[in-house]
Amino acid sequence: MAKHQLSLDIPDTITSCVMRIIDTSTYDGNITPECLTLDITPPGFTVASTLTGYTPGFIANITACDLGIQTSNCDTTRSDLADGVYVVKYSIAPAEHVYVEYNHLRITAALNKIQSLLCCLDVAACEPQGQVKEELREVQLLSTMLQAAKAKVEYCHNPNQGMAMYNYVNSRLTKLMGGCSCTDC
Repeated sequence: MAKHQLSLDIPDTITSCVMRIIDTSTYDGNITPECLTLDITPPGFTVASTLTGYTPGFIANITACDLGIQTSNCDTTRSDLADGVYVVKYSIAPAEHVYVEYNHLRITAALNKIQSLLCCLDVAACEPQGQVKEELREVQLLSTMLQAAKAKVEYCHNPNQGMAMYNYVNSRLTKLMGGCSCTDC
């Protein structure tokens, strides 16, 4: 007896106002999936926003308006979505039996800081020396620690430890940005 195998992909993105969710489920061809529902709880919230109207294989670009975080000017302005742990549950009927749930650590603001830092560094097409080499090592270390924070949240199921690591990385990135005099970032 075949069954639906629900799964989602929530890729990291540098678009601050959108969270992309991709349906990567395998559906049983003999049973039509009904009532496809995403329940998303943003960081700092305790109640999920329920989003419906999806079809199998969907790609959803979720905004602050979709989540009820932004309630005005949705047609003209998009607010940024905060970094942090989002609880994402995807279900189909019967929802109490057929669902999958993820803790997703959104790291968009941190990724954008890293890109800005890399723009700021005076890197040429040769082996960097001195201070630039040290700053590149620091950025690489922080990038790796950011991935470790995601692993703690998404694979080790330890959102508190992952957020502590994220906050540490973010504070170090902010400190590094203090020395950045880039005007084109």
